[in-house]
Amino acid sequence: MTPGKRLLDVTVALLLILLLALPFGILLLVLLIVEGRPLFYVAERMKAPGQPFDLWKLRTMKAAAQNAGVSGGDKSNRVTRTGRVLRRARLDEIPQLWNVLRGDMSFVGPRPPLRLYVERHPELYARVLRNRPGITGLASLHFHRHEEWILAQCRTAAETDRAYSRRCIPRKAYMDLLYQEKRSLCFDLALMFQTVARVLLWRNRQPFANRRSR
Repeated sequence: MTPGKRLLDVTVALLLILLLALPFGILLLVLLIVEGRPLFYVAERMKAPGQPFDLWKLRTMKAAAQNAGVSGGDKSNRVTRTGRVLRRARLDEIPQLWNVLRGDMSFVGPRPPLRLYVERHPELYARVLRNRPGITGLASLHFHRHEEWILAQCRTAAETDRAYSRRCIPRKAYMDLLYQEKRSLCFDLALMFQTVARVLLWRNRQPFANRRSR
């Protein structure tokens, strides 16, 4: 990570923490009342081959003893009603500002993978994870919805794992490597603004979408 990219990450993270402190505190209180504890979900992810870290998110699913692998249709019944809203608005990722401050993640980069897939595809992730994992990125913006659709069709953990490994990882890696070729502070800022615009656009579309579904 270049010094300029790190400075951008720390500056934006600190500004967002100051701006979001009060509304995030209110959100935590609402979640505590509605969903109860635990409020956070902490899981191992990889920032480089052989370098794990704890990824922080707001909990969006009912707790389970076994929670291995990516989320697909086999886990859909565990996603809470508030969790669906948090995921759609990406509010569940606010705690990752802490990961950015720690240097585990950047704002822009490949989504941090599970150890399982890094070990299964070592050569691919050795290239992809030359960039620090990010909260958003080229693959997040242009493939995430299609990935959700692919995984939503899966009905077992084995099917989800197979679909993710064969159909999602290669396409995401292609976009992540394309980002490596084009990366710059200006490109990072553009992707960050696109992410914010997409979240705001989703919110504005919700009333219309709800009217059509009635």
